[in-house]
Amino acid sequence: MSLTPTAEDVEELLGDPGDPANPYGFAAAVARDEADAHPDELCGALVSAGFHLNYLPREWGGAFDSFDRGLTLVRAAARRDVNVMPGTMFGIIAATCLQLHGSDRQRERVARILTGGGSVGFALTEAGHGSDLLAGEVRLDGDGRLHGEKWMVGNGMRCDAVYVVARTGERGPGAFSAYLLDADAEGLVREPAPRTGGMRGVDTARLRFTGVPVPADALVGKVGEGLEVAILAQQAVRLMSMAGSLGCADTALRLTLGFAAGRRVAGTPLLEAPHSRRELAVASAALLAADTVALAAARGVHVVPEVFSVWAPAAKHVVAEACDELMRRCAGVLATRSVLRERAPGSGLFQKLQRDTAVVRVIDASPLANLRSYAAQVPALTGRDEVPEPDVPRRIFDLGAELPPYEPTRLDMVARRADPVLHGLGEIAGAVRAELTDPRAAALVRRLADAVAALGIEAASARRRGADPNALADVAERYAWLHAAAACVHLWWANRDRPLYGDEPGSAGRLRAVLSFLLARAGGTDPRRHGPDLLPALDTADALRRGNRLMTALPVPLAPVASRPSHPLEVS
Repeated sequence: MSLTPTAEDVEELLGDPGDPANPYGFAAAVARDEADAHPDELCGALVSAGFHLNYLPREWGGAFDSFDRGLTLVRAAARRDVNVMPGTMFGIIAATCLQLHGSDRQRERVARILTGGGSVGFALTEAGHGSDLLAGEVRLDGDGRLHGEKWMVGNGMRCDAVYVVARTGERGPGAFSAYLLDADAEGLVREPAPRTGGMRGVDTARLRFTGVPVPADALVGKVGEGLEVAILAQQAVRLMSMAGSLGCADTALRLTLGFAAGRRVAGTPLLEAPHSRRELAVASAALLAADTVALAAARGVHVVPEVFSVWAPAAKHVVAEACDELMRRCAGVLATRSVLRERAPGSGLFQKLQRDTAVVRVIDASPLANLRSYAAQVPALTGRDEVPEPDVPRRIFDLGAELPPYEPTRLDMVARRADPVLHGLGEIAGAVRAELTDPRAAALVRRLADAVAALGIEAASARRRGADPNALADVAERYAWLHAAAACVHLWWANRDRPLYGDEPGSAGRLRAVLSFLLARAGGTDPRRHGPDLLPALDTADALRRGNRLMTALPVPLAPVASRPSHPLEVS
């Protein structure tokens, strides 16, 4: 295997996850979950293969290529156990911060730690303030000593160094600075954080700073820029958290489809029963839509990182909420078996996936905090009068187009240009409708274009005096779902000569399905009301399951499934 493993390499290395004897499989993941155990053996195998180098820049000794490649690579591992992400990749936050404002010496130090398979903690949030980062109380006093407590620090118990954002001023974002400290610094007390319901066994810690002496050379960048840089870094982090959501969702849908195909009710396969078929169609459309959104973001950050103060949280919201809905629909089909820990599909795996998905959903911000992070920008974005750049959407969505190098220094706190996904929709909507042979799909594209055109009025109304206090957050959520729908149109248009998701080139059924799902969510309605339009998504997802391929735009062959006897209620 090369220094830079591919998703296929990861599948070959880790083998059939359904094999109960496989230490890297589902049975082992469930056993660890029951024991609150960290996936040491699984993470060790991945680190030995160079998996952890995927997010580190090449000048640091890493193997980072592009975020879209990384997204698929991480999904191949996370579909087995999402706990591999904190076990191998939590250093991405601190690494991005150091890329943005670290000194050469600090970068060299962090590079040595991370390329060697170690970790660097990221201490930002505090138990008393949550997502209200401006209220942080961890403070550097006048004697250069650090006081206070950070919590939910990833890999905080085993990290080799820690990046800390601490108060050095009195008010505003400029009141915080960043420091890179030794994990065993005098006065630094590390204690396990409260245990979580999902992602059990993951290392999270409370870090108490009891007068920790901070040397002058521990300052990262300039005084007063710590919080801003941390927020910028989280834009990139959200891309990888989406990979975790998609890995859980892929396994949950694959497990449920396998059960439904083998289970008969009154002589009819459950997969063909009207109600379960509709539920699985919703779940399938949710996954295909989420995959498109994540793929678009992973490519878009290379092309237009300047808009990721909006794009990243909007994409994170859609992927997290779509995967959450997928879990609910799959649980409905599995019914009683969704809560059984023995002799049921996965023998406890589904419950682990549910719990893990709930944690990934809030891992870098709660859904509301995520929406609020960009809600104030929506009125300005929808009011921009800019000439669309037709080449930008093509470079993002044409999967054959080469991506420019990722430049984290181009990330910004505010989107200073129009969203190329929504803004560029008007340029292609007419041509897309003219080319579609499916009238329902064409009607949905028209409906989407009308909804996007109306966003400006909705955003302005939400800012008026006396408006519902939830109105702006609601508009931000609608913006996210419409952005996602527009991404699906762009992906179809830019690749209509490619067999995406294993479908025939130019097939409109999948587009009709994902647009039906996303427009329903944008309008606050139940996607099941559009059941017939969603069915092509189920056909696509089930074909990928039967073909043993990852449920993504460019399907990856998965590890061969060994032939073995199974209990009738277990995964076939």
